[in-house]
Amino acid sequence: MKEKQPLFWEIKIGNRTAHNRIVLNAMECNDADKEGNPTELTYKRYRKAVKGNAGVIVIEAISVIDESRGRLNQLIGMPANQEGLAKMISELKKVNDKPLLFIQLTHSGELSEPEFSRRVCVKPLPGFGGDLLSEDEVEEIIKKFVLAAKVAHDAGADGIDVKLCHGYLGSQFLRPYNDRKWKYGGPWENRTRFAYEIYERIAREINDPDFVVGSKVSVWEGFPGGCGTVGPDSPVMDLTESLELIRGLEERGGKFILVSSGSPSITLALTQPDRNIPDYAYLHFYFQQMVRKAAKPQTVVIGGAYSVFRNGQNKFLAVNREESSFVYWGNKNIRDGVCDMVAVGRQSLADSLMPAKLEAGRAEEVDWCTCCDNCIEFLIRQQPVGCATYDKEYTKAFKELRKEQGKLAEKHT
Repeated sequence: MKEKQPLFWEIKIGNRTAHNRIVLNAMECNDADKEGNPTELTYKRYRKAVKGNAGVIVIEAISVIDESRGRLNQLIGMPANQEGLAKMISELKKVNDKPLLFIQLTHSGELSEPEFSRRVCVKPLPGFGGDLLSEDEVEEIIKKFVLAAKVAHDAGADGIDVKLCHGYLGSQFLRPYNDRKWKYGGPWENRTRFAYEIYERIAREINDPDFVVGSKVSVWEGFPGGCGTVGPDSPVMDLTESLELIRGLEERGGKFILVSSGSPSITLALTQPDRNIPDYAYLHFYFQQMVRKAAKPQTVVIGGAYSVFRNGQNKFLAVNREESSFVYWGNKNIRDGVCDMVAVGRQSLADSLMPAKLEAGRAEEVDWCTCCDNCIEFLIRQQPVGCATYDKEYTKAFKELRKEQGKLAEKHT
């Protein structure tokens, strides 16, 4: 019998078992209804995702609150939405009960869209800002995260990802930039209070040893005062605090860390490497290795930024093509202990059936993400998100979007 590739080894995450090492990242797709419940577009995406048979599927950035959101049609995780989430999760498990289904919980904070919600902040960041949160308001937001975690649990999810990355509220507290003199700012023990209290309260509220809790973390945001920097006014990298955060989350029950970096609204190419200059992907490998070394052996370290490698047809230099693909680096990094699992985001929109195709030896059938980032333009324009390259429905929608943008540009000239 042919030996399984590392990508298809089983792995324990807490008390759960993922049947392979491929993770589909949380991808906000802005196609919920007005109440924040899944629509047929949402169902369509996730039905295909579970058929793809990844080990873990992280259901997109669900807001714990309706008041402050980054997306007009964002999924919401309040008690009123539990029935809709439960119905979707139940159907997905009927389609394929092998993938573990985690729900990512978020609050948009300074990335909330003022046109339809309240923008709030920890400390005003140039170009963003918003209403300054009070300590009482933060306490209420913590309660919302705990409540949303219970909603996810009771809806049948296998676990949650408490979002501490990409410039959303969870990461805003952690930044050295948050030197504000208050309960949640200044010294490291204050800046971690928000994340740690959420973990501690979730553990008390849910008290289910089989429910997996973890976080996606931006270990270095790449701008002055961002996470993983040496101080509030410097972009110089220092991962001391980021690695300490990992240990703190572990102590409070964290079972996985999805390693990321950057803040898409500020350092987009760091978060998801650009197809023309993809080299940041190698930096992600470094971050994954550092987290893997710092974390306990039983903590599952999931690496990101793998979509850009595709099938080896990419713009990395000084490499052999056959040693510059998703499959090559996924297998190598798992085998070498750089990370335990690998996650794809943009690739999951291009072809979420990829894991099943690869396992069946049908790599030639995979629609490899071109990293054109048209999906990001859908998101920026507050439109339902899909792959404009391979999905005809979204190809048509993208052409219409560009046409509308052209008309607006003409009007302003």
